[in-house]
Parts: sequence; C-alpha cells; structure tokens
Amino acid sequence: MRTQPGQTDPALIRNFCIIAHIDHGKSTLADRMLQITGVVDDRTMRAQYLDRMDIERERGITIKSQAVRLPWDGHVLNMIDTPGHVDFTYEVSRSLQACEGAILLVDAAQGIEAQTLANLYLAMNADLHIIPVLNKIDLPAAQPEKFAEELAGLIGCDPSEVLKVSGKTGEGVRELLDHVVQTVPAPIGDADAAARALIFDSVYDTYRGVVTYVRVMDGHLGKRERILMMSTMATHETLEIGVISPEPKVAALGLGVGEVGYLITGVKDVRQSRVGDTVTAAAKPAPEMLAGYEHPKPMVFSGLYPIDGDQYPELREALDKLQLNDAALVYEPETSAALGFGFRVGFLGLLHMEIVRERLEREFGLSLISTAPNVVYRVVMEDGKELTVTNPSEFPTGGKIAQVFEPVTKSTLLAPAEFIGAIMEICQGRRGQLLGMDYLSEDRVEIRYTLPLGEIIFDFFDQLKSRTRGYASLDYEPAGEQESDLVKVDILLQGEPVDAFSAIVHKEKAYSYGVDMAKKLRELIPRQQFEVPIQAAIGARVIARENIRAIRKDVLAKCYGGDISRKRKLLEKQKEGKKRMKMVGRVEVPQEAFVAALSTDSSAAADKTKK
Repeated sequence: MRTQPGQTDPALIRNFCIIAHIDHGKSTLADRMLQITGVVDDRTMRAQYLDRMDIERERGITIKSQAVRLPWDGHVLNMIDTPGHVDFTYEVSRSLQACEGAILLVDAAQGIEAQTLANLYLAMNADLHIIPVLNKIDLPAAQPEKFAEELAGLIGCDPSEVLKVSGKTGEGVRELLDHVVQTVPAPIGDADAAARALIFDSVYDTYRGVVTYVRVMDGHLGKRERILMMSTMATHETLEIGVISPEPKVAALGLGVGEVGYLITGVKDVRQSRVGDTVTAAAKPAPEMLAGYEHPKPMVFSGLYPIDGDQYPELREALDKLQLNDAALVYEPETSAALGFGFRVGFLGLLHMEIVRERLEREFGLSLISTAPNVVYRVVMEDGKELTVTNPSEFPTGGKIAQVFEPVTKSTLLAPAEFIGAIMEICQGRRGQLLGMDYLSEDRVEIRYTLPLGEIIFDFFDQLKSRTRGYASLDYEPAGEQESDLVKVDILLQGEPVDAFSAIVHKEKAYSYGVDMAKKLRELIPRQQFEVPIQAAIGARVIARENIRAIRKDVLAKCYGGDISRKRKLLEKQKEGKKRMKMVGRVEVPQEAFVAALSTDSSAAADKTKK
C-alpha cells in the first residue's frame, strides 16, 4: 500500500478502545498508558487525564469518549477511552466504529457486570478483536484466577490468555501495549481511492468553531483542501488538520488511511458537522458514504424551562451547542401554562438527563426547572386514531381511549446468587416478567426480565442497589412496547389543573402518586387569604385531596366582653368575604414550589442511578 512521504504506514497503526462497566478503571488505565508511552510527563500528569469536563472529574465517571495518539515500539496506537454507564452506550458504539480492536476491562475484585456484557456484545457485533484484561489486581479483595475463568468462558478463550494489569501501579501495562501491537489487526483501506473519513465525534470551541474528530478509512485528507460533508452536501475548507497526542498537534502532511485525528473548518453552525457523516474531498468525492450510525432513540423525556423567562433564547442556543457535543440529545420547543416557554428534551436515561441539565447550568450559566421525567406512550382511540404522547399534557381527555401502549425493556441483572429472591421481588413489584436465569459461576447469576421503561426511570436503580448491598448491576435495551392499563393523574389547584404536575402512571399506582403529590404541595405552597383545595384527579374523578388553610385576620381582637351576637356577626362577615375572595382569587404558585416539587421527583431519582 502506497503512502505519502513522511506519513505513517497503515501497517504500523493500531486503533483500539477500552470498554468496561462504570468504575472498573478505564480512565486510570488510560492514565498509565499516557505516562508509559511518554506523551504526558510526570509534571503535567493528573488523575483522569482524558476526562476534560469538571463534572467528569468530580463524579469519577467518563461521559465523553476521548481519542489519543500514543507512540509505542515503532508503532502508532490510537486509543479511545469510552464511558461505562448504560446511558452513554451511544458514545461507546460510535467509538467502536473507529477501531479494529477493543480491550475488555473487568475489575478483578468485582468481576463481570451487566454493562461489561452489553459492551462486549457491541464490540462483537462490530467484529473487533477483543483483548480480555483484568484490572485492579493490586487490590486485597482481587480474585484474578476466579474472574479470569469467568471472562475466558464468556469470550471463548483460555484463562491463561486473560491479561492481568493494575492501572494504579502500572503493573502489566507494558505487556498489554505489546499485546495490542501483536494482536490487533492493522487498518485496511485504499490510499489511492477518493478520501473517506467517518466523523465519530465533534465538539464546539468558542473561538475556533466546530472541531470534528474523524477516522480516515480511504484516501488522504490535507490542509487547505475543500472537503464535502456527504449527508448535508455542505463544502468547507480545512483550516487545520492534526492528531491528538493528547493535546491537539497539527499534522503538516494531513491524515492518511487508518489515522484518527481532528479537522477544523471554522464553521460556527453546529448542524454542519453531524456525527456519523462521511467527509470526502470536494474535488474528487467518494461514490458512496460510509455506513454511519443508527441514530439513538430517546428513552426518557422531560421539560426544561428557564426560571427566568428572558433566558429562553440562551437556552435554545445552549441546547444547539450541546447537541454537537452530545449527538444523542433531541429537543423541541414547548409551552406550559405554569412554567412558560421551554423545551421538551429527549434523553437516553436518567443519568444522561441529569448530566445534560448540570452542563447547561454550569457551562452556559442558566437556571433551569426540569419537569418529572416520563417515557413515550402510544394511545389508540376507539375511532382508530393514533397519538404519540411524550408529555402528560398531550394525553387525550376527550373521546374514548381504546388502548395505551408503553415502551418495555429487556433488562439484564447480574448479582451474587444470594440476592436472587430480593431481585425477583423488586422486578415483580415493577410489573416485570421473568425471561430466564443463568449461573455465570457458582455464586454469580444473570437474571433477564422484561420491564416497563416507565418503572425503571424513577427509583428502580436505588431499590436494586439498596436491596443487594450495592452488588447488583443492571443493563437494559429497548424491546418494543406492550399494552398497559395507564391513566393520567391531574393535580388541581382551586379546581384548575396545573400541567407541570400531571403524570401518566399505571392504574394501580395512581392513588399513591396523587396522595404523595397533594401532601407535598400542601407543604410547599404558601397559605393564601382563602382556603385552597389541592386535588388529584383521574378525569372527573377525584382520588386524593388536601387543603391549604386560609390566613385569617383576628377580627375579634377589638371585642372585649359584650354580647356573643356581636362576635358572631363579625365572623359571619369575614366568612362571606372569604367566600367572595375564593370565587375571584387565583392561586399563585411560587417558582420555588415548582422547583422543590419537581426536583424531588426527578433529580433525587437521578442521583440514585449514579450509585
């Protein structure tokens, strides 16, 4: 294969990523690789070097995948560190497309977890060479021999082929890098063909515009070259082209076959650089695009509203920019009678929702209210009309509903065998249906359930972790929909529905939702001059009620002694006034009450998913 003078021979390139369950030490192993290969010296080294966002460093989780070029033994290694949480599987799937090999990392103290299996199957579907590795062998609780057998049984290799490393101490990392060079196949591509590069990520830089990360499959991309984005047919000029090692480094000769790097075209419009698109040369375009990515379907929807209504345009711009960083984000404008103008935003899960909200608040200085999360329902009316409901306010009230369909998931739970009973109890209580159960080893079991997505997104993770002392792990994927007995619960203040507090719940849970929300609002809404009833209703039927008592002026203060009829007359007069006030009075719900009522529903649940 011909290459341009001074360019890296594809035979010397190895592209690989690290995949694992959350908190199994991917970022720590990446740190050691950066140090051992010498691209980061000890003076500039810091923990979780590739985690660029403050929020990643604070929580100790990876949210964005990061690519870095490492020199090793005369070869060039392009490594991509990927997230481990189920909500960021889309980031992982994109990284796999840019690689030929994957290091499957398992904690030697915890063993295989649900997300380990999910990421392994993603890598197998992408036809990657898989290197099984046990990390954290320096821990006192590590059981490398036991888990090496488990891992070998899963992949179909010999336990002696499972590499053992410690990302913390660096033990075994040099041998792992040698193994990557020896076993991961070199990239294959046609250097003489028209240029084709896959966009696997992009970020927005305030000063330089959109920075696009690409993996070159065929041909060559150079500086000051006109390039074409094949899905939008937009043409740009490459102002800068280079590699990340781990800071951006300009490549004077451009990028050839198999190389991973970045492009800067100076474009400020975030929609011009879509993840999964193919970049080609405008002068000699490729005949066909590369196979892109399946676009992720949002699983959870929530309304995001600025507390200050004037920040609405800023929120729209912030979501635009964030969408470039996070291709899984979808949103559309919506209005609420209670909260004003905002957006209905689709997320991949509850942690994804909380991370996006926190990034909007931190990076763009916004103050936001998010409504309680809900999933997408399909409603079939008796006249045959079909509706898609992403917001409780869209749930039909007039006309007869024939069927309501809700999304379901195929969930995989991994835990020690002693917790089988507790897990089954939780899943049955969440309307789960058992699909099957397998023992991975004598004391670890894999349980498969069909669970409604609406039951998972609230406090399911929290219940699972607390009932299994933190040992259980969960992974889920969409598995179609099922017909369910769902109803819309409205919260009425003074007889008027408040759309922000409405929810679509299963008939059996409607009463408890209504009672809880009514109690919560009674404590949060300040007392008015008149009595305010808070009601939870399904259609016209009230299922729960609380009263906020009126603030009363002491009209008897001026009466000392005297006839009782005088006091009664004053009290009757006050009563009439209160009645008149109640007829014309409106209940003003302060923003703080919305924030408190809605955040205790959603962000508390999201906090729990991180555990």
